[in-house]
Amino acid sequence: MYAEEFEDYEYEADAYEPTGDPRLDAENERYTSYGSAPQYAQYSMPDVIKKFIIYFREMVNSGKLYEIQNVYENTFPKLTEEHFKSSPWPDADEVSPLVDDDQPFLILYKELYYRHIYARIQGGPTIEQRFESYYNYCQLFNHILSAKSPVVLELPHQWLWEIIDEFVYQFQSFALFRCSLHKKSAEELEFIRINPTLWNIHSVLNVLYSLVDKSNINQQLEVYAKGDDPDTVAGEFGRRPLYKMLGYFSLVGFLRLHSLLGDFYQAVKVLENMELNKKTLYSRVPACQISTYYYVGFAYLMMRRYADAIRTFSHILLYVQRTKPLYQAKTYQNDQINKQTEKMYVLLSVCLVLHPQRIDESLQAILREKPHAERIVRMQKGELQEFENAFAFASPKFLSPVPPPVEAPPADHRREPFQQVAKVFMDEVQQQLTLPTIRSYLRLYTTMPVAKMAAFLEMPDTDFRTHLLWFKHKMKNVVWTKGTSGLDGELQSGSEVDFYIDGGMIHIADTKVARRYGDYFIRQIHKFEEINRVLNTQKV
Repeated sequence: MYAEEFEDYEYEADAYEPTGDPRLDAENERYTSYGSAPQYAQYSMPDVIKKFIIYFREMVNSGKLYEIQNVYENTFPKLTEEHFKSSPWPDADEVSPLVDDDQPFLILYKELYYRHIYARIQGGPTIEQRFESYYNYCQLFNHILSAKSPVVLELPHQWLWEIIDEFVYQFQSFALFRCSLHKKSAEELEFIRINPTLWNIHSVLNVLYSLVDKSNINQQLEVYAKGDDPDTVAGEFGRRPLYKMLGYFSLVGFLRLHSLLGDFYQAVKVLENMELNKKTLYSRVPACQISTYYYVGFAYLMMRRYADAIRTFSHILLYVQRTKPLYQAKTYQNDQINKQTEKMYVLLSVCLVLHPQRIDESLQAILREKPHAERIVRMQKGELQEFENAFAFASPKFLSPVPPPVEAPPADHRREPFQQVAKVFMDEVQQQLTLPTIRSYLRLYTTMPVAKMAAFLEMPDTDFRTHLLWFKHKMKNVVWTKGTSGLDGELQSGSEVDFYIDGGMIHIADTKVARRYGDYFIRQIHKFEEINRVLNTQKV
């Protein structure tokens, strides 16, 4: 492969000498001092980088998907580590002569260039770079969406997913940056004032909606769920993998965006044609799968659908356990996936405290280890601070759709959306603090006078009856049973005990069904037989 040409290259910077050209001198200084104290050395693009960029452009224009994927997932990260670990790649003006000013390729190159600045450069992007990245995304999506016929461009699914994911992330980053008025200079405030549409929520929503609409992805998913051919409704654009996958990933972008804005019902609703509970041809990017389940599970948690949240988190955490070797070597995926995985274990712990139920033994074993076990014990004891800490760690960074006006007094408004959502969550936790104690008493008896159990809990009879009604209400959840939409479901009780009050007596019945160990072992035997059959087939 071409990547082998990069193996033994070593680059040494020459001493800096002023050229007399102010722009070139500034560029020389920028490439040697970005994020650190100035070091005057002549910047010269290494030959290996020049060759890589020329080769990269050839592969993109030839549409050789396998080679593009190899360059994107392997060669580009490797060169980044070797040459641009803490400095930016050459900017588009320097790359342009190498690629004959190929504008479509330069747009894709700049997408990677600005993404690298967001991820690696100390201090993050400047406000001008945030604007330039936004403008580049506008150019990219205009190029794809405004064409009268489908754009001839083949990109790997991983890259398409990360384009959408990074687009939403950079909007989120700017929204948080925009809220920190107390840290803004007069020049930055003036820049924001004269560019009111910069990373505007309406423009971001419009891009995602346009990609969904252009690809007819909702119609395709609806037909696909019925077992028919999606191409019958895909249209001229939707048949092309570029548009189809951008449309699909835009639905996940909508899910994330609505979750960040605190609209959890709409977050789940945008996926109503996407079958999360079975494998599809579209779900081939691990980072996309994990992100989808994280935000869906969190939305279920905030909608008080704990059983669905537990099912969602359990499903994807088991998936992560099985597929970890596939992405573990790819550090650009591994870090993000590990962070989201840890967050989901914390959220799963919260759900199990609020709504106890059985989960897979392998997941239960992880939750028995530190620090999860200690966290669960503290939450079961009713320590509100532990719930707050868990929520602060595992929740997304919420945003307000309306940024503070530039003329507002200097202040940090970033935490206001989080505080609003956290208050809703903590109010719900506060209402459930007595439920574990009530549950433990109900499991000990079959009949019990109301007054006697109220005395155990040290509260008046009337207050205790109210808490019993709370128990009935909180243990009733809407649970998904079938259907494509994640909002479908029926009301079910998640409690292991049920009761009714007759006069002054509580009559209690155990609704827990004894576990049938025989069925469990039979299923495991069938799994091992299937694995053995596959291995024998491969040997042949």
